Amino acid sequence: MVDSPKLFLLLCTIFFLSGVSFADPPYKNCSTSSNYTKGSSFQNNLNYILGSLSSNASISKSYNVSYGENPVRVYTLFMCLDYVPNQTCQDCIATATQDILKLCPQAEEAVVWEEYCQLRYSSKNFVGKVDVTGKLGFDNQQNISKPKEFESEVNGLLYSLTEKVSFNASSNLYAVGEAPFEGKTIHGLVQCTRDLSASDCGTCLKSAISYLPICCYSSIGARVLSRSCYLRFELYAFYNGEPDPNGSFATRGKSTTNKAGMIIGIIAATGLAIAILSFCVYFLRKKKKTQKRKGGIDSHVMDPHSFGQRGETVFQNHQNFRRRNDKIAEDLPYFDLETLCVATKNFSDSNKLGQGGFGPVYKGVLSDGQEVAIKRLSTGSEQGSDEFINEVLLILKLQHKNLVRLLGFCLDGEEMLLVYEFLPNGGLDAVLFDPRQRARLSWIKRIDIISGIARGILYLHEDSRLKIIHRDLKASNILLDREMNPKISDFGMARIFAGAEGEANTATIVGTYGYMAPEYAMEGIYSIKSDVFGFGVLLLEIITGRRNAGFHHSKHAPSLLAYAWHLWNEGSALELMDPLVADSCPEDQFLVYLHVGLLCVQEDAYDRPTMSSVVLMLKSQSPTLGQPQKPPFCVGRIIDNDHHVPENEHCSVNNLTISDILPQ
Repeated sequence: MVDSPKLFLLLCTIFFLSGVSFADPPYKNCSTSSNYTKGSSFQNNLNYILGSLSSNASISKSYNVSYGENPVRVYTLFMCLDYVPNQTCQDCIATATQDILKLCPQAEEAVVWEEYCQLRYSSKNFVGKVDVTGKLGFDNQQNISKPKEFESEVNGLLYSLTEKVSFNASSNLYAVGEAPFEGKTIHGLVQCTRDLSASDCGTCLKSAISYLPICCYSSIGARVLSRSCYLRFELYAFYNGEPDPNGSFATRGKSTTNKAGMIIGIIAATGLAIAILSFCVYFLRKKKKTQKRKGGIDSHVMDPHSFGQRGETVFQNHQNFRRRNDKIAEDLPYFDLETLCVATKNFSDSNKLGQGGFGPVYKGVLSDGQEVAIKRLSTGSEQGSDEFINEVLLILKLQHKNLVRLLGFCLDGEEMLLVYEFLPNGGLDAVLFDPRQRARLSWIKRIDIISGIARGILYLHEDSRLKIIHRDLKASNILLDREMNPKISDFGMARIFAGAEGEANTATIVGTYGYMAPEYAMEGIYSIKSDVFGFGVLLLEIITGRRNAGFHHSKHAPSLLAYAWHLWNEGSALELMDPLVADSCPEDQFLVYLHVGLLCVQEDAYDRPTMSSVVLMLKSQSPTLGQPQKPPFCVGRIIDNDHHVPENEHCSVNNLTISDILPQ
């Protein structure tokens, strides 16, 4: 049975993450991570390119263009619904170009959806890349009498339309169709931006379909707006110009009557939100008091409101809240404890994959034969219920091929478990630091692993809807799939940054010695540059096959970072090359990767590059790299004229040992 208080806390948080929206179009999704300055070259390029779009809308329903020179180049794309006339498309885009500047002032990335079109721009090149983040869902106010049967028919229709656009080259990534339901007809439409491939279009639409049970369960009609695609279903042929016979679509609100209804709805929803928020606050305060009596845990769990944008509509009104609340509890990826006990042979030692500070990880086999990895929080775990909820909510929001995929969770009494995809090659550390296993990692495979980790971190820092600091990057938290592709795991210690927030501070330091940036280890200050440091350590470990923590090459090198810096300055950096890849590793390429690694682990966080710069440096055939400054944890032995530190102590920037800085 689900632990009711914990599940309620989870549902409360999800409610406020989703936000409540009753606004008429246009709908917006504005980046808060970076802004341009007024009068800048970027703003001039943006104004120029937006001014030219409506004329193109008179001849094309989907169009993309860029203008300017990097780094102030602007990329734009618009899409009109295929069934509207060209003049309607042109008028819609003309309106969108004005609205996007008003709704997202000075944002370097933004998208707006009008009634018949959408417009998107960015300082980054998104053309040809599917993007399923930041979806918005809107539904009718009326519900269907048999929601499960109706949902099944809707899904069948939308999936069949998705197959049409995915496998029919002449479809222009647009399709409409019908399906009968109890004497009525369901009308559906799917469409993708035409910069996508057919398979990417299918990916986007499947993601949008999977969002329908969350946003629009049991509604007689709905639409899902995504950056790369659009879908809609109704009980009338809206794409043939038929009016809504029920006049019930929640987002119309144009007439006086609808405005009055909308105001009533807002008042009701506001009252509901206040009531729910008050109860959540009361529950959280009560929970914290209980924790204090038990000795307390670190209150670094993410702030629910840090998810920011109010776009994704889950609850439309008071009536819908109750059914949505039940539906979310039903649709969350929940596993009962009995199922997981059977899958792991009652958590037997023979199924145990490993042990962490949070507790053990077990391999499980579900009834359908699917292999999974089950993370079980132990009673005396370093990771508490806050971190558990943090990890569930956070991973549910993330989608990237280099991030581990969460399949479900379980809350039952004192039991807290996370169910992940099973990655047969385990942690990178088990392969990289085993002399027999390391031979499996060719130089090319190591490059692929480094590149995958870099892309995953870049997604967390810049490309996801949230700005996320992982805070515990290390070799054991990089898992390898069957093809040895890397996936970043363990988000229990991750933090979300809102808006232009650049760094934060914590009194309790979490992480792993050898991977922690000095400003974090010494002062509790963390930022995206803390993750860059962890990545740099990983990079150096991967190309050399040696651990940073516990490294004792000689009395002059208390760490791998110190040893690498020492050899780099002596011009003997090739001595660091792993002998197992010496025959296949080009020397100049090894030196580039070593150089990038040293840039990432510089003592001053300001000197370290961002992950976007790291990705570019690793991709470039002949990158222009700056001179790295000294890394931390090497002051005493190499820089300070051979001033020695006892062999059992770890040198740091302030000559403090690790026991001096971690809480007892």
